[in-house]
Amino acid sequence: MSKKKWIIPGIAILLVTNIVSAYIGSTKLLSLPNGRIVTRQEVVQFQKIFQIKDQLHKYYALGDVKDDVLADGAVKGMTASLQDPYTVFMNKKDNDSFNTMMQGVYSGVGIVVEAKEDNIVVVSTFDESPAKKGGVLPNDLIVKVDGKDVSGKNLDAAITMIKGKDGTKVTLSFYREGKGLFDVELIRQKITTPNIKVEILNNNIGYIQMAMFDAHTGKEFSNKLAELKSKGIKGLVLDLRQNGGGYLDQCVEVTSNFVKKDDTIVYTIDKNDKKQIEKSIGGIGYGMKLVVLVDGSTASASEVFSGAIRDYKAGTIVGTKTFGKGIVQTTIPDRIDGSALKVTISKYFSPLGININKLGITPDIIIEDPDAIKYKGDINKDHQLQKAVEIMKDKIK
Repeated sequence: MSKKKWIIPGIAILLVTNIVSAYIGSTKLLSLPNGRIVTRQEVVQFQKIFQIKDQLHKYYALGDVKDDVLADGAVKGMTASLQDPYTVFMNKKDNDSFNTMMQGVYSGVGIVVEAKEDNIVVVSTFDESPAKKGGVLPNDLIVKVDGKDVSGKNLDAAITMIKGKDGTKVTLSFYREGKGLFDVELIRQKITTPNIKVEILNNNIGYIQMAMFDAHTGKEFSNKLAELKSKGIKGLVLDLRQNGGGYLDQCVEVTSNFVKKDDTIVYTIDKNDKKQIEKSIGGIGYGMKLVVLVDGSTASASEVFSGAIRDYKAGTIVGTKTFGKGIVQTTIPDRIDGSALKVTISKYFSPLGININKLGITPDIIIEDPDAIKYKGDINKDHQLQKAVEIMKDKIK
Protein backbone atom coordinates (compact mmCIF):
# COMPACT_ATOMS: atom_id res chain seq x y z
CA MET A 1 0.00 0.00 0.00
CA SER A 2 1.47 3.32 -1.07
CA LYS A 3 1.41 6.00 1.58
CA LYS A 4 2.57 9.62 1.36
CA LYS A 5 3.36 11.37 4.64
CA TRP A 6 2.04 14.83 5.25
CA ILE A 7 3.11 17.33 7.70
CA ILE A 8 -0.39 19.85 6.57
CA PRO A 9 -4.27 15.88 6.02
CA GLY A 10 -9.13 3.12 10.19
CA ILE A 11 -12.13 1.46 10.39
CA ALA A 12 -14.67 2.06 7.67
CA ILE A 13 -17.93 0.30 7.07
CA LEU A 14 -18.56 0.20 3.34
CA LEU A 15 -21.93 -0.50 1.82
CA VAL A 16 -20.84 -3.09 -0.72
CA THR A 17 -22.50 -5.52 -3.04
CA ASN A 18 -21.55 -9.07 -3.89
CA ILE A 19 -20.49 -9.78 -0.31
CA VAL A 20 -19.35 -13.35 0.00
CA SER A 21 -20.60 -15.14 3.08
CA ALA A 22 -18.41 -17.64 4.88
CA TYR A 23 -18.70 -19.72 7.99
CA ILE A 24 -16.00 -20.51 10.51
CA GLY A 25 -17.28 -22.76 13.24
CA SER A 26 -20.66 -21.43 14.35
CA THR A 27 -19.81 -17.74 13.63
CA LYS A 28 -20.92 -16.22 10.34
CA LEU A 29 -18.33 -13.95 8.72
CA LEU A 30 -18.42 -11.57 5.76
CA SER A 31 -15.54 -11.47 3.33
CA LEU A 32 -15.14 -8.13 1.53
CA PRO A 33 -13.60 -7.81 -1.94
CA ASN A 34 -10.35 -6.48 -0.45
CA GLY A 35 -10.00 -9.59 1.75
CA ARG A 36 -11.13 -7.87 4.95
CA ILE A 37 -13.18 -10.16 7.19
CA VAL A 38 -16.08 -8.52 9.01
CA THR A 39 -17.50 -10.37 12.01
CA ARG A 40 -21.15 -10.55 12.95
CA GLN A 41 -20.31 -8.53 16.08
CA GLU A 42 -18.99 -5.66 13.95
CA VAL A 43 -22.07 -5.71 11.74
CA VAL A 44 -24.30 -5.52 14.81
CA GLN A 45 -22.17 -2.70 16.24
CA PHE A 46 -22.66 -0.62 13.08
CA GLN A 47 -26.20 -1.75 12.29
CA LYS A 48 -27.49 1.81 12.75
CA ILE A 49 -25.87 2.70 9.43
CA PHE A 50 -27.90 0.06 7.61
CA GLN A 51 -31.08 0.99 9.47
CA ILE A 52 -30.75 4.66 8.48
CA LYS A 53 -29.93 3.66 4.90
CA ASP A 54 -33.17 1.65 4.68
CA GLN A 55 -35.22 4.44 6.25
CA LEU A 56 -33.80 7.02 3.84
CA HIS A 57 -34.70 4.83 0.89
CA LYS A 58 -38.20 4.36 2.30
CA TYR A 59 -39.09 7.90 3.40
CA TYR A 60 -36.82 10.59 1.84
CA ALA A 61 -39.00 12.66 -0.52
CA LEU A 62 -36.79 15.42 -1.96
CA GLY A 63 -34.81 13.41 -4.48
CA ASP A 64 -33.16 10.12 -5.30
CA VAL A 65 -31.20 8.31 -2.60
CA LYS A 66 -28.00 6.84 -4.03
CA ASP A 67 -26.09 4.19 -2.13
CA ASP A 68 -22.68 5.41 -3.26
CA VAL A 69 -23.45 8.90 -1.95
CA LEU A 70 -24.69 7.45 1.34
CA ALA A 71 -21.52 5.37 1.66
CA ASP A 72 -19.32 8.45 1.14
CA GLY A 73 -21.36 10.39 3.68
CA ALA A 74 -21.17 7.61 6.26
CA VAL A 75 -17.40 7.37 6.03
CA LYS A 76 -16.96 11.15 6.05
CA GLY A 77 -19.10 11.20 9.19
CA MET A 78 -16.71 8.79 10.87
CA THR A 79 -13.67 10.94 10.21
CA ALA A 80 -15.56 14.12 11.14
CA SER A 81 -16.49 12.58 14.51
CA LEU A 82 -12.79 12.64 15.47
CA GLN A 83 -12.87 16.46 15.36
CA ASP A 84 -9.51 16.54 13.64
CA PRO A 85 -9.64 18.77 10.53
CA TYR A 86 -6.62 16.97 9.10
CA THR A 87 -8.20 13.49 9.19
CA VAL A 88 -10.65 13.24 6.29
CA PHE A 89 -12.10 10.77 3.82
CA MET A 90 -11.75 11.88 0.21
CA ASN A 91 -13.86 10.35 -2.54
CA LYS A 92 -12.30 10.02 -6.00
CA LYS A 93 -13.15 13.58 -6.99
CA ASP A 94 -11.74 15.01 -3.76
CA ASN A 95 -8.63 12.84 -3.96
CA ASP A 96 -7.90 13.70 -7.59
CA SER A 97 -8.29 17.39 -6.82
CA PHE A 98 -6.05 17.12 -3.76
CA ASN A 99 -3.27 15.32 -5.67
CA THR A 100 -3.46 17.74 -8.58
CA MET A 101 -3.07 20.72 -6.26
CA MET A 102 -0.01 19.18 -4.60
CA GLN A 103 1.62 18.83 -8.00
CA GLY A 104 1.47 22.62 -8.21
CA VAL A 105 -1.23 23.05 -10.89
CA TYR A 106 -5.00 23.20 -10.43
CA SER A 107 -8.11 25.17 -11.35
CA GLY A 108 -9.35 27.52 -8.63
CA VAL A 109 -9.08 31.05 -7.29
CA GLY A 110 -5.45 31.12 -6.09
CA ILE A 111 -5.97 31.13 -2.36
CA VAL A 112 -4.09 29.40 0.47
CA VAL A 113 -6.11 28.54 3.59
CA GLU A 114 -5.64 26.90 7.00
CA ALA A 115 -8.00 25.57 9.67
CA LYS A 116 -7.73 27.46 12.95
CA GLU A 117 -10.16 27.21 15.89
CA ASP A 118 -12.83 25.74 13.58
CA ASN A 119 -12.41 28.66 11.18
CA ILE A 120 -11.11 28.61 7.62
CA VAL A 121 -8.50 31.35 7.55
CA VAL A 122 -6.97 32.87 4.42
CA VAL A 123 -3.20 32.53 4.65
CA SER A 124 -2.30 34.20 1.38
CA THR A 125 -3.33 34.77 -2.23
CA PHE A 126 -1.21 34.19 -5.32
CA ASP A 127 -0.13 37.11 -7.45
CA GLU A 128 -2.43 37.79 -10.43
CA SER A 129 -4.95 35.24 -9.11
CA PRO A 130 -8.74 35.79 -9.04
CA ALA A 131 -8.58 36.00 -5.23
CA LYS A 132 -5.85 38.64 -5.29
CA LYS A 133 -7.67 40.69 -7.93
CA GLY A 134 -10.92 40.30 -5.99
CA GLY A 135 -9.45 41.96 -2.90
CA VAL A 136 -9.21 38.89 -0.66
CA LEU A 137 -6.74 39.49 2.18
CA PRO A 138 -4.78 37.32 4.62
CA ASN A 139 -6.71 36.60 7.84
CA ASP A 140 -10.09 36.88 6.11
CA LEU A 141 -12.37 34.08 7.32
CA ILE A 142 -14.28 32.03 4.74
CA VAL A 143 -17.74 31.30 6.15
CA LYS A 144 -19.67 30.18 3.05
CA VAL A 145 -18.98 28.79 -0.42
CA ASP A 146 -21.82 29.36 -2.89
CA GLY A 147 -24.17 29.96 0.03
CA LYS A 148 -23.23 26.79 1.93
CA ASP A 149 -21.76 27.08 5.43
CA VAL A 150 -18.18 25.84 5.80
CA SER A 151 -15.85 25.49 8.78
CA GLY A 152 -12.37 24.39 9.68
CA LYS A 153 -13.76 21.01 10.75
CA ASN A 154 -14.36 20.25 7.05
CA LEU A 155 -11.42 22.07 5.54
CA ASP A 156 -10.75 19.66 2.66
CA ALA A 157 -14.42 19.61 1.66
CA ALA A 158 -14.44 23.42 1.56
CA ILE A 159 -11.29 23.47 -0.57
CA THR A 160 -12.91 21.07 -3.03
CA MET A 161 -15.96 23.35 -3.22
CA ILE A 162 -13.79 26.39 -3.93
CA LYS A 163 -11.95 24.68 -6.77
CA GLY A 164 -13.68 23.79 -10.02
CA LYS A 165 -13.58 24.00 -13.78
CA ASP A 166 -11.67 26.82 -15.43
CA GLY A 167 -14.03 29.70 -16.27
CA THR A 168 -16.77 28.83 -13.78
CA LYS A 169 -17.98 31.16 -11.04
CA VAL A 170 -17.82 30.70 -7.26
CA THR A 171 -19.12 33.05 -4.57
CA LEU A 172 -17.17 33.16 -1.32
CA SER A 173 -18.61 34.74 1.82
CA PHE A 174 -16.00 36.26 4.10
CA TYR A 175 -15.79 37.78 7.55
CA ARG A 176 -13.16 40.48 8.00
CA GLU A 177 -12.43 42.24 11.26
CA GLY A 178 -13.55 45.84 11.00
CA LYS A 179 -15.70 45.14 7.95
CA GLY A 180 -17.96 42.26 8.90
CA LEU A 181 -19.56 39.85 6.42
CA PHE A 182 -19.26 40.35 2.67
CA ASP A 183 -19.41 38.31 -0.55
CA VAL A 184 -16.93 38.10 -3.41
CA GLU A 185 -17.77 36.48 -6.75
CA LEU A 186 -14.70 35.02 -8.45
CA ILE A 187 -14.11 33.27 -11.76
CA ARG A 188 -11.94 30.18 -11.46
CA GLN A 189 -8.87 29.88 -13.63
CA LYS A 190 -5.88 27.60 -14.04
CA ILE A 191 -3.51 28.20 -11.15
CA THR A 192 0.17 27.35 -11.31
CA THR A 193 1.51 27.57 -7.79
CA PRO A 194 4.38 30.10 -7.75
CA ASN A 195 6.27 28.08 -5.21
CA ILE A 196 9.78 29.54 -5.14
CA LYS A 197 10.89 33.09 -5.90
CA VAL A 198 14.55 34.09 -5.88
CA GLU A 199 16.26 37.47 -5.63
CA ILE A 200 19.59 38.95 -4.62
CA LEU A 201 19.44 41.79 -2.09
CA ASN A 202 22.18 44.30 -1.27
CA ASN A 203 24.35 42.66 -3.97
CA ASN A 204 25.40 39.69 -1.83
CA ILE A 205 22.39 38.44 0.17
CA GLY A 206 20.29 35.68 -1.33
CA TYR A 207 16.54 35.83 -0.81
CA ILE A 208 14.29 32.80 -1.38
CA GLN A 209 10.54 33.00 -0.85
CA MET A 210 8.88 29.58 -0.61
CA ALA A 211 5.08 29.11 -0.70
CA MET A 212 4.82 25.41 0.18
CA PHE A 213 6.63 22.06 0.22
CA ASP A 214 5.07 20.51 -2.87
CA ALA A 215 6.14 17.38 -4.72
CA HIS A 216 9.08 19.12 -6.43
CA THR A 217 10.30 21.55 -3.76
CA GLY A 218 13.40 19.65 -2.62
CA LYS A 219 15.07 19.56 -6.02
CA GLU A 220 13.84 23.01 -7.02
CA PHE A 221 15.17 24.58 -3.83
CA SER A 222 18.59 22.94 -4.18
CA ASN A 223 18.86 24.19 -7.77
CA LYS A 224 17.94 27.75 -6.75
CA LEU A 225 20.37 27.70 -3.83
CA ALA A 226 23.16 26.48 -6.12
CA GLU A 227 22.33 29.25 -8.56
CA LEU A 228 22.58 31.87 -5.80
CA LYS A 229 25.87 30.46 -4.54
CA SER A 230 27.31 30.61 -8.04
CA LYS A 231 26.53 34.34 -8.02
CA GLY A 232 28.60 34.84 -4.87
CA ILE A 233 26.03 35.37 -2.12
CA LYS A 234 27.42 35.60 1.42
CA GLY A 235 24.22 34.57 3.21
CA LEU A 236 20.59 33.57 2.68
CA VAL A 237 17.25 34.93 3.88
CA LEU A 238 14.64 32.16 3.56
CA ASP A 239 11.07 33.47 3.70
CA LEU A 240 8.60 30.90 5.06
CA ARG A 241 5.83 33.36 5.91
CA GLN A 242 2.40 31.98 4.86
CA ASN A 243 4.04 28.63 4.04
CA GLY A 244 1.47 26.14 5.33
CA GLY A 245 3.64 23.03 4.89
CA GLY A 246 3.41 20.07 2.54
CA TYR A 247 5.32 16.83 2.01
CA LEU A 248 7.58 15.75 4.88
CA ASP A 249 10.16 14.14 2.58
CA GLN A 250 10.51 17.40 0.62
CA CYS A 251 10.94 19.33 3.88
CA VAL A 252 13.69 16.93 4.99
CA GLU A 253 15.44 17.40 1.63
CA VAL A 254 15.35 21.19 1.94
CA THR A 255 16.41 21.19 5.59
CA SER A 256 19.30 18.83 4.81
CA ASN A 257 21.03 21.70 3.04
CA PHE A 258 21.63 23.38 6.42
CA VAL A 259 21.99 20.45 8.82
CA LYS A 260 25.07 18.24 9.08
CA LYS A 261 24.71 14.95 7.23
CA ASP A 262 23.23 12.13 9.36
CA ASP A 263 22.09 14.51 12.12
CA THR A 264 18.42 14.25 13.10
CA ILE A 265 16.10 16.75 11.41
CA VAL A 266 12.86 15.52 12.96
CA TYR A 267 11.43 12.38 14.52
CA THR A 268 7.89 11.11 14.77
CA ILE A 269 6.09 8.96 17.34
CA ASP A 270 2.92 7.10 16.39
CA LYS A 271 0.02 5.76 18.49
CA ASN A 272 2.04 2.63 19.31
CA ASP A 273 5.01 4.70 20.50
CA LYS A 274 7.02 3.68 17.44
CA LYS A 275 9.73 6.24 16.76
CA GLN A 276 10.90 7.09 13.25
CA ILE A 277 13.89 9.37 12.76
CA GLU A 278 14.42 11.49 9.65
CA LYS A 279 18.10 12.36 9.22
CA SER A 280 19.90 14.88 7.07
CA ILE A 281 21.06 13.64 3.68
CA GLY A 282 23.50 16.54 3.46
CA GLY A 283 23.43 19.50 1.12
CA ILE A 284 25.15 22.60 -0.19
CA GLY A 285 24.12 25.13 2.46
CA TYR A 286 25.74 23.69 5.60
CA GLY A 287 27.54 26.50 7.44
CA MET A 288 25.93 29.21 5.32
CA LYS A 289 24.77 32.36 7.11
CA LEU A 290 21.00 32.01 7.41
CA VAL A 291 17.99 34.07 8.51
CA VAL A 292 14.50 32.52 8.43
CA LEU A 293 11.34 34.66 8.23
CA VAL A 294 8.20 33.21 9.86
CA ASP A 295 4.70 34.30 10.88
CA GLY A 296 1.44 32.94 12.25
CA SER A 297 0.75 31.06 9.02
CA THR A 298 4.12 29.31 8.96
CA ALA A 299 2.92 25.80 9.69
CA SER A 300 3.64 22.10 9.69
CA ALA A 301 6.59 21.25 7.42
CA SER A 302 7.75 24.87 7.65
CA GLU A 303 7.86 24.45 11.42
CA VAL A 304 9.89 21.25 11.03
CA PHE A 305 12.46 23.28 9.11
CA SER A 306 12.36 26.15 11.60
CA GLY A 307 12.57 23.80 14.58
CA ALA A 308 15.70 22.12 13.23
CA ILE A 309 17.36 25.45 12.46
CA ARG A 310 16.51 26.66 15.98
CA ASP A 311 17.74 23.52 17.75
CA TYR A 312 21.06 23.42 15.88
CA LYS A 313 21.48 27.19 16.06
CA ALA A 314 22.02 27.10 12.29
CA GLY A 315 20.36 30.45 11.72
CA THR A 316 18.32 33.29 13.19
CA ILE A 317 14.52 33.14 13.14
CA VAL A 318 12.74 36.47 12.66
CA GLY A 319 9.07 37.48 12.60
CA THR A 320 6.13 36.35 14.73
CA LYS A 321 5.13 33.10 16.42
CA THR A 322 4.37 30.26 14.01
CA PHE A 323 1.06 28.41 13.60
CA GLY A 324 1.69 25.37 15.82
CA LYS A 325 0.92 22.20 13.83
CA GLY A 326 3.05 19.41 15.23
CA ILE A 327 1.30 16.40 13.72
CA VAL A 328 1.83 14.26 10.63
CA GLN A 329 -0.70 12.89 8.13
CA THR A 330 -0.50 10.19 5.51
CA THR A 331 -2.81 9.33 2.63
CA ILE A 332 -4.07 5.76 2.28
CA PRO A 333 -5.45 5.26 -1.24
CA ASP A 334 -8.14 2.81 -2.28
CA ARG A 335 -6.93 1.57 -5.64
CA ILE A 336 -10.32 0.10 -6.49
CA ASP A 337 -12.46 3.24 -6.41
CA GLY A 338 -9.83 6.01 -6.35
CA SER A 339 -10.81 7.36 -2.93
CA ALA A 340 -8.35 7.92 -0.07
CA LEU A 341 -8.17 8.40 3.66
CA LYS A 342 -5.97 11.25 4.90
CA VAL A 343 -5.29 10.48 8.53
CA THR A 344 -3.16 11.86 11.35
CA ILE A 345 -0.67 9.10 12.15
CA SER A 346 1.87 10.65 14.50
CA LYS A 347 3.24 13.63 16.36
CA TYR A 348 6.56 15.10 15.31
CA PHE A 349 9.38 16.37 17.48
CA SER A 350 12.32 18.65 16.77
CA PRO A 351 15.89 17.35 17.21
CA LEU A 352 15.80 18.42 20.88
CA GLY A 353 12.50 16.58 21.46
CA ILE A 354 10.13 19.56 21.31
CA ASN A 355 6.58 19.13 19.99
CA ILE A 356 5.11 22.47 18.96
CA ASN A 357 1.51 21.37 18.33
CA LYS A 358 -0.85 24.24 19.28
CA LEU A 359 2.19 26.11 20.67
CA GLY A 360 4.19 27.25 17.66
CA ILE A 361 7.77 28.46 17.51
CA THR A 362 8.70 31.82 18.99
CA PRO A 363 11.26 33.63 16.80
CA ASP A 364 14.67 34.66 18.11
CA ILE A 365 13.74 38.22 17.15
CA ILE A 366 10.07 39.22 17.18
CA ILE A 367 9.05 41.85 14.63
CA GLU A 368 5.37 42.76 14.47
CA ASP A 369 4.32 44.29 11.16
CA PRO A 370 0.60 44.44 10.28
CA ASP A 371 1.46 45.27 6.66
CA ALA A 372 4.07 42.53 6.22
CA ILE A 373 1.87 40.36 4.04
CA LYS A 374 0.71 43.25 1.92
CA TYR A 375 4.30 44.22 1.14
CA LYS A 376 5.87 40.76 1.40
CA GLY A 377 9.21 40.68 -0.41
CA ASP A 378 9.32 44.43 -1.03
CA ILE A 379 12.60 45.50 0.57
CA ASN A 380 11.40 49.12 0.69
CA LYS A 381 8.19 48.40 2.63
CA ASP A 382 8.48 44.95 4.22
CA HIS A 383 9.79 45.75 7.72
CA GLN A 384 10.33 42.10 8.67
CA LEU A 385 12.43 41.55 5.57
CA GLN A 386 14.32 44.76 6.30
CA LYS A 387 15.17 43.42 9.76
CA ALA A 388 16.29 40.09 8.29
CA VAL A 389 18.64 41.90 5.90
CA GLU A 390 19.98 44.05 8.74
CA ILE A 391 20.75 40.91 10.75
CA MET A 392 22.39 39.29 7.75
CA LYS A 393 24.62 42.31 7.18
CA ASP A 394 25.92 41.92 10.74
CA LYS A 395 26.50 38.20 10.18
CA ILE A 396 28.63 38.67 7.04
CA LYS A 397 30.74 41.62 8.20
